[in-house]
Amino acid sequence: MIGTTIHLPSFWFSHSLLAFTFSALFLYFALRAIYHLFLSPLSVIPGPWYAAISNFWLMTHVVRLEQCKTVQDLFDTYGPVVRVGPNKVAFRDLQSMKSVYSVHKFDKSSSYQSLLTNDNNHAMTTLDHATHAIIRKGYAPHYTLANLGLFQPEIHDFTLELIKILDSFAGKVFVDCLTLFRYLMVDIIVTSSHGYRLGALSRWATGVQEPLVTAVGDFPKRGVLRSAVPKWAWNLVCRIPNNRWRLLCHSDKIMAEFVSARVYEMRAHMNAGKIGDTEKPMLVRLLQYKYPFSTEYMPDLDVISEAMGHMIAASDTTSISLSYFFWELSRRADIMKKLQSELDQEIPDSGIIPDNSVLQNLPYLNAFITEGLRVHGATPSLLERVVPSFTSKNGPTNEAFDLMGYALPPGTIVATQAWSMHRDPSIFPSPSTFLPDRWLETPDNIEQLARMHQNLMPFGAGPRVCGGQNLAMIMMRVVVAIIARNFNVVAPVETNDRSMEVKDSFIIFPAAMECKLSFRPRAQSD
Repeated sequence: MIGTTIHLPSFWFSHSLLAFTFSALFLYFALRAIYHLFLSPLSVIPGPWYAAISNFWLMTHVVRLEQCKTVQDLFDTYGPVVRVGPNKVAFRDLQSMKSVYSVHKFDKSSSYQSLLTNDNNHAMTTLDHATHAIIRKGYAPHYTLANLGLFQPEIHDFTLELIKILDSFAGKVFVDCLTLFRYLMVDIIVTSSHGYRLGALSRWATGVQEPLVTAVGDFPKRGVLRSAVPKWAWNLVCRIPNNRWRLLCHSDKIMAEFVSARVYEMRAHMNAGKIGDTEKPMLVRLLQYKYPFSTEYMPDLDVISEAMGHMIAASDTTSISLSYFFWELSRRADIMKKLQSELDQEIPDSGIIPDNSVLQNLPYLNAFITEGLRVHGATPSLLERVVPSFTSKNGPTNEAFDLMGYALPPGTIVATQAWSMHRDPSIFPSPSTFLPDRWLETPDNIEQLARMHQNLMPFGAGPRVCGGQNLAMIMMRVVVAIIARNFNVVAPVETNDRSMEVKDSFIIFPAAMECKLSFRPRAQSD
């Protein structure tokens, strides 16, 4: 009896404390939900109620790799402005796109931090516009058409090596294009950016995998997982005793070690006076770059992170789009016939790749690529920006940003996505149809063409548009032209609408995680 008298109050107190804690938490979340649903400045914006009270609903679609389509469904249901989170608004409107990304140049949201390289910022993950502009000055000269033209011989060499490999297969092998084009792009990026000939493509042809190329392909998936789970959970996940899983977790480290070696090699070449003044790899420009108002050169850590970011962005995105382009050609004989007719006339020698100045003036080739970027652009996801505190003569204000009649307070995350901008039926009739002819100029469609080009944003928008888009366009023209000129493309039964269904993790990829196609020499299949 005495024992019961001693322990009962303790048990009762613990039970009461637990009940009070749960009640307090329930009250907190209930009041928070009521605020977001009825009292928040964003409560007047259309959207599902469950998206307004928590980010959990949208995060489930991020983890399921279907955020783009989910946001598109919301536009179809609620209109061009929709609330997708307690503090997040998505829109589909040309003028608003210009205002957010080009006129006001809003800073990025923290979501980009999941793409850090070497645990450090680079141009893509730098959130504020001013700092990004400083970093961009260091690498922008590398991506001018004039400078990229200096690397055209290397680009052509690697592409012709690709043609020889495909020709040796004689159409008897179905190859995974995601892997094939990634190997090609990594070779080209490493050569033009680092001044180093990796030879990954030639090793791939002999069945030898290049860890660097695998790491480049793994990095975006790693970023999604890191952003979806807490840091402690990520560290736990990386201890799973599976070699393939470990490679994915350590993809950042693999790339960092490779780029670090190239940085130290390049500095040694520079100190020895072995670098000329004409064909400068991007690493040279970064190592010679001084931040404005500073006497110090860009630190090695920043150089390494920046070079890694460019390797990832350029290699994976271009290889993904090219894979989808050739999948379209495998099932659209009408398009392939038109494309080959133009290429046969303009490229009489199938073993010689024309200069980019020639390829960029081929109407149907460029119409095909433009339509490919509209439908299969590799980065169609939400480009998140943060509404700033606007300033006046007296300092920062709480003035709201007017988004199509809705007042967004400072701190609101606002975004559009290329997936939806490219599928607006008022701009692109029959938006689900892959139709290169829509981009061919006629006397009757000049105004419509202008509207379509204004709404096209496969590389982003505003001053933070992809810095490497010139290189991407050169590579897409070269690869599509020379492969279509030499081969017909055939898909096996397992490469179909279901296997190629788009999944997105900021960049897109097929549901099957591969795109198997056969390239049959035209001399044999015509």
